[in-house]
Amino acid sequence: MVGFGPADVPPSAAVKFVGAGTAACIADLLTFPLDTAKVRLQIQGEARGPAATGRSPAVKYRGVFGTISTMVRTEGPRSLYSGLVAGLQRQMSFASVRIGLYDSVKQFYTKGSDHAGIGSRLLAGGTTGAMAVAVAQPTDVVKVRFQAQTRSPGLSRRYCSTIDAYKTIAKEEGVRGLWKGTAPNITRNAIVNCTELVTYDFIKDMLIMSTPLTDNLPCHFVSAFGAGLCTTIIASPVDVVKTRYMNSASGQYGSVLNCAAAMMAKEGPRAFYKGFMPSFLRLGSWNVVMFVTYEQLKRAMMAATHTYTTSA
Repeated sequence: MVGFGPADVPPSAAVKFVGAGTAACIADLLTFPLDTAKVRLQIQGEARGPAATGRSPAVKYRGVFGTISTMVRTEGPRSLYSGLVAGLQRQMSFASVRIGLYDSVKQFYTKGSDHAGIGSRLLAGGTTGAMAVAVAQPTDVVKVRFQAQTRSPGLSRRYCSTIDAYKTIAKEEGVRGLWKGTAPNITRNAIVNCTELVTYDFIKDMLIMSTPLTDNLPCHFVSAFGAGLCTTIIASPVDVVKTRYMNSASGQYGSVLNCAAAMMAKEGPRAFYKGFMPSFLRLGSWNVVMFVTYEQLKRAMMAATHTYTTSA
């Protein structure tokens, strides 16, 4: 990514690693309600367990803000942040790898050259996306389970706390339960990472080379917004299947492909784009907050490192 900071010294991998995780946590704090609304809309219409009757359940959530309003009215404002702890755990481990190591992996594929083609960028995005899933999958499973569970009075909750969720899933479903949905998540995050980082990279480079914009806040904002839109369009189907499969009762779906086939048979192709608007609002705003914060954190940490080095 263009732009380094003090004296044009490239930020170290450690600076990018810490900066990406921190920026992602800040973005999650600001956009988490949209992510929760997305999950609720994605699982709506899903008949869970052997007691399913085959009849379409009543539609409880309608639209992004309708979903948020319904949740606040029936479950309280805290329900919008259910699973936040697992979400922050996920971002610190997940974003640090997939975003923080992207430039380093890209340079590995280009053998140190500053001129990276589309192939090298896609390879780097796919690699760091898959690596991140390998590290952070359990946190993603717990986050989705918390976001999906209803907090209404009188209804028993699946999990009492984040630690309880990890323990309960491992006890009831085995350690493999914490890695449920790894295959679709690797697919989803390889797609998301490639689209998000490569699009951001290309838009940013194009704006700097072809417009009066420089490597500054407006450029970062436009690049991040464009990356969010492209990513949502491409990744939504895989994201919906991933969410359904992660949240499913034990034995409900024989495989990820079975989950996708059941969605198609019962709800039609539109089911794969359930929650698209909150996905876009969340991913678009998340990208803007994350990339803008990430760029500023990199510069701040580089400036601090530069000051410390020169004063020493």
